[in-house]
Amino acid sequence: MSGIVFAGTPKTAADVLLGLITSEITIAGVLTMPDAAVGRRRVLTPSPVAAVAQDAGLPVLKTAKVDDATTAALSRLEPELGVIVAYGALLPEPALEVPSHGWVNLHYSELPKYRGASPVQHAILNGERTTAATIFQLEKGMDSGPIHAARTYEIPEMTSAGRVLEDLTTLGSRMLLDLMPSLLSGAANPVPQTGEPSLAPKLTREDAFIDPTAPARQVADRINATIPEPGAWTLKDGSRLKLGVARIFHGRPEGLPGQVALLPSDRHRGERVVVMTTGDGGGVVLTEVQPAGKQMMAAADWLRGQQGDVLLGGQR
Repeated sequence: MSGIVFAGTPKTAADVLLGLITSEITIAGVLTMPDAAVGRRRVLTPSPVAAVAQDAGLPVLKTAKVDDATTAALSRLEPELGVIVAYGALLPEPALEVPSHGWVNLHYSELPKYRGASPVQHAILNGERTTAATIFQLEKGMDSGPIHAARTYEIPEMTSAGRVLEDLTTLGSRMLLDLMPSLLSGAANPVPQTGEPSLAPKLTREDAFIDPTAPARQVADRINATIPEPGAWTLKDGSRLKLGVARIFHGRPEGLPGQVALLPSDRHRGERVVVMTTGDGGGVVLTEVQPAGKQMMAAADWLRGQQGDVLLGGQR
C-alpha cells in the first residue's frame, strides 16, 4: 500500500491537496477533470488540482468519467485511502472499493442538509446563519455516508459564497489532517447521518437573477449566495448589471422596488451608502456593481455617473 489517492478539481480542492502535500502525507496519485478552455481566448488550462499535483511531481489522471480503465489505473496505485473534494463526478462502486480504507469526502454543509454540488450557495440562499465542514465516508448514495467529523461555521454578514467556501476549506483541511492517522490505520469509527436530508443542486444563471420586488432579506441572501458563481445580476434599462456582496439596510428607503439612491448610512454617521429599495419596503446596501463590458466598481462611483432616477430589475 502506498498512501492516499486524491480526487478534486477546483481551487478549493487544490488548497486541500496542497495542505496534504505540505504536511508530508504520502500521495500515490491524483484524479481530476480534463484540461478546460479558460478565458476569452479559450486557452486549454489544467484544473487547479492538476496544477498543484504537477508542480509536486505527482501522477495525475485526467478524466470526466471514472470508467473501467480509470478504475484499473487507480488500482495500480494501491492506495490505502481515497480523499475526494469537489471532483465533479460520482465515483462508481468499483472505484469506491479500490482504496483499502475506502474514500472520505470533505463536504461543505451540516449533513444530511444540502447534499449535492452547491451546499454553501443553497445555505446562504435559504437564509441559514450557520453551516459546517463535514468529513464523511463515501458510499454509493449521494453524500449519504457516515460522518467522521463536522465543525460548525457561522456565516458572516455580507459575505459571498466564495468566501465561505474558502473559510470552510481551511477548516476542513485542518480536520482532515487531524483525522488522517485514524483514517489510514482503519481505526476511524464514523457515525450514521441523522435528520431529514435536503438537496443542493448546482445553481444556474437564472437562479442568480436579482428581483428587487422580493423582500430585503431574500434579495441580500440571493446576491451573496450567487457570488462568484453563477454571479449575481440584475437589469438596468434592459442591460445586464452584475452585483457585488450586499447586506440589509436598516432603515426605510423611499421609492419603488428596484429604485437606487445614495442615502445616509444606517451604521456610520457622516457616511452614505447605495441602497436599492425592495418589495417589502426595506432595502439592501449595494457595495459594488459591474456594468456590461466594464470592470467591477464601487456602487457609489457608478451611481454618481448615472442620469436621473435609477431603477433596477424588470423582465428578463
